[in-house]
Amino acid sequence: MDTQFIIDESGVKKAIILLMEDYEELLEDIHDLAVIAERKDEPSISLDELKKRLKADGLI
Repeated sequence: MDTQFIIDESGVKKAIILLMEDYEELLEDIHDLAVIAERKDEPSISLDELKKRLKADGLI
């Protein structure tokens, strides 16, 4: 990640400049974490059950 900082007269970092690609990746990561948090209480299923459901739906 290529970053640049904006500093004040005292040398204190006040802002950051990111490449758009890096910024978009960070936004995607935040979105993924939000989805995980929303689904944390959902019941889980086994891999075998998932495969069975996907086959029944014609997805694999």
